[in-house]
Amino acid sequence: ALAAGAQRGESIAVDGCCLTIEAATVEVFDFFASPETLARTTLAAKAPGQGVNLERSLRLGDRLGGHLVTGHVDAQGRIERYEPAGDAWTLTVAFPPALAPLLVEKGSVAVDGISLTCFDVTGDRFRVAVIPETHGRTTLRERRPGDPVNLEADLLGKYVARGLALRQDGQSSPVTEDLLQRAGFLAGA
Repeated sequence: ALAAGAQRGESIAVDGCCLTIEAATVEVFDFFASPETLARTTLAAKAPGQGVNLERSLRLGDRLGGHLVTGHVDAQGRIERYEPAGDAWTLTVAFPPALAPLLVEKGSVAVDGISLTCFDVTGDRFRVAVIPETHGRTTLRERRPGDPVNLEADLLGKYVARGLALRQDGQSSPVTEDLLQRAGFLAGA
């Protein structure tokens, strides 16, 4: 179903990494992956025939069913545990220190392109609940402890962190309360 209508130039998320189709047939997509993409993501380690999560890009006017996932992978993490928890599963992922300020309890994170919500963030690990629908329709069910995964922190959190960092460095952020009000994100005073 994903391949139906997919064409050259369209963006597809492959394990959470946004790639542009260079050629497409009914069953095969050809993509170009830059050295930066291969260094930052798990794509270089994929074996032929290994399952990946695929998702088409959101179009303006489409319903937003999760958090904003851009396909711009921030880092790789490692699966520590993936274990049943009642009717669902709990996934524990170790992440690099640079992501620590961007991961919060009840905040969003994408793991191999799958939008999930952290219910625990401690040190350099986070835990998320995986519902049966997600377990059954993604490659998470094939993952094992030690497997690398692509991680993308919440987009809004990244902008907030960057703005705060600029403020601490004595620089002003281009995002001001006035700008947010004029853009309709905040109610006027």
